[in-house]
Amino acid sequence: MASIENFNFAGKKTFVRVDFNVPVDENFNITDDTRIVAAMPTLKKIIADGGRLIIASHMGRPKKNPDLKYSLKHILAHVSECLGVDVKFAEDCAKAQEAVAALKDGEAILLENVRFYAEEEGKPRDIEKEDPAYEAAKKELKAAQKEFAKTLAAYADVYVNDAFGTAHRKHATTAVMADFFDADHKMFGFLMEKEVIAVEKVLKNSEKPVTAIIGGSKVSSKITIIENLLQKVDNLVIIGGMAYTFVLAKGGKVGNSLCEPDQVDVALSVLAKAKELGVNIVLPIDCLAADKFDNEANTQFVNNDNVPDGWEGMDIGPKSVALMTGVIESSKTILWNGPAGVFEFSNFQAGTKAIATAVANATAKNGAFSLVGGGDSVSAVKQFGFADKVSYVSTGGGALLEAIEGKTLPGIAAIQG
Repeated sequence: MASIENFNFAGKKTFVRVDFNVPVDENFNITDDTRIVAAMPTLKKIIADGGRLIIASHMGRPKKNPDLKYSLKHILAHVSECLGVDVKFAEDCAKAQEAVAALKDGEAILLENVRFYAEEEGKPRDIEKEDPAYEAAKKELKAAQKEFAKTLAAYADVYVNDAFGTAHRKHATTAVMADFFDADHKMFGFLMEKEVIAVEKVLKNSEKPVTAIIGGSKVSSKITIIENLLQKVDNLVIIGGMAYTFVLAKGGKVGNSLCEPDQVDVALSVLAKAKELGVNIVLPIDCLAADKFDNEANTQFVNNDNVPDGWEGMDIGPKSVALMTGVIESSKTILWNGPAGVFEFSNFQAGTKAIATAVANATAKNGAFSLVGGGDSVSAVKQFGFADKVSYVSTGGGALLEAIEGKTLPGIAAIQG
């Protein structure tokens, strides 16, 4: 595997898979360009070297080709502005041979949305999974996917994957394409490299004590993550709605709190496994309860195992904050995924903000490595102004969660071999 830092792209046609799946408003104005900005170090390095840059991305989930709603045309001007060069545009990603061949050193072209072709994902459209013909159609499309990948690979001398957000998908441009390049001509971009290093620092090369803070509403959606983390952490802090399933499992009274009674046995097995492995499970001991799911609801602090009937836990309480802060601030490696409560409501933000503060303090004062990832916790650190106070904020979402589950990500395996 080559290293982007040491590679000279001069004169090389370089295909870069990025994740420019950015949100746009009804007038196609970009509302958050984080993903575009995050890819710039890779793209600028190639341009600065005198490479010939081919940029590829998906946007949304188009069901036809073309689909104006999901066209990358809408982001072309902003990509050009960020990159500092006038980026050309290929109207059809699979028929861009001439446009790519015409590129000069230091020039760039953005291909139209690769998902306009069903071959990118390798999943049949216009046919339901339950249809008996689905499997045959999928098999046929998988063969076509390889040809699609081969067509795009033929544009380039070098392949760079900088799209960690789609690394968990075995799509044509995120994984299959890499097979058409030898080890010296395929590599991670800077963003992908940082993501891979951050995940490995938590899961493989961590300094103890290691603390994982896992939140979210459902135990059922995070159980694989929890089971994998039990093998790797010293402390597992469980917050959010899922904590009430553990409270119920231990015989507590949870009122109307978000809870999964059918997951009680799963929660008990997690507690038993943690005890067997010597992992310290930290559950909330009190909560801020509300009489309805509303920012303006009546509230009271109650013990987590004694939530009154008709009330529901909406955030962790001060005793829980003190307990968890102590554990987090004494840690050397921290993974945080999921908020402590309903932080979208301003009156129930205190717990999540306290967790963010503890993670930031551990990073600054205890030299901890802190990785924050997964939708809501990323939103929280940004909202509270802590994004630059933790070691790394992942752009990954689903890819990060699958990595934490211990799965091999196709986009990473395709480069690393």
